[in-house]
Amino acid sequence: MNAALWAMLGCFLAGIGARDQMLVAALTARLGRHGGLLLMGAITGALACAFAAWFSGEMAAQMTYPARLVLACFALIAAGGEALIFRPGFKAKEPTRSLFAAALVLLMHQAADAARFIVLAVALAGDAPIPAAAGGAMGTGFALLLGWLASEAMLDAQGGIVQIRRWAGAVLLGLGLGLSGWIWLGFNG
Repeated sequence: MNAALWAMLGCFLAGIGARDQMLVAALTARLGRHGGLLLMGAITGALACAFAAWFSGEMAAQMTYPARLVLACFALIAAGGEALIFRPGFKAKEPTRSLFAAALVLLMHQAADAARFIVLAVALAGDAPIPAAAGGAMGTGFALLLGWLASEAMLDAQGGIVQIRRWAGAVLLGLGLGLSGWIWLGFNG
């Protein structure tokens, strides 16, 4: 249960200003509120979380617990790096009304974003891939719902959203580095 809560909270916070959330906000502002877009975003987010959890299960079967913890720290570092490096797009260029096209772009954004790295980290550290995937899917869904409901406000506050995203990336990066140092000291000191 803790893995689901941590993954839900982490994915929601990492989803603020993420590329998938801003794509949903941009398409909603440009084309109007369409429930299918939100549903497609939630489905692709859940699929990406399920893949991250499945990957953690495959890795965990071949690793010792200390190695899984180190990999979980690397996943947090990757989540922080993704949040710091990749900036979301704030304008939908030539938006299509095709749900398939929107789902494909959303899935490409969600395949290796900060939220999925958080699901991977929580699943590895807690040895709980299914709760981590479920929590990650809920957190992603809530972040996309926020982008869908507050699309105009989010697009108007671009500078603030980029700053929030950078702070979240710095926190994830620091958390991953700090935990990896703590783990290294714990097993070698």
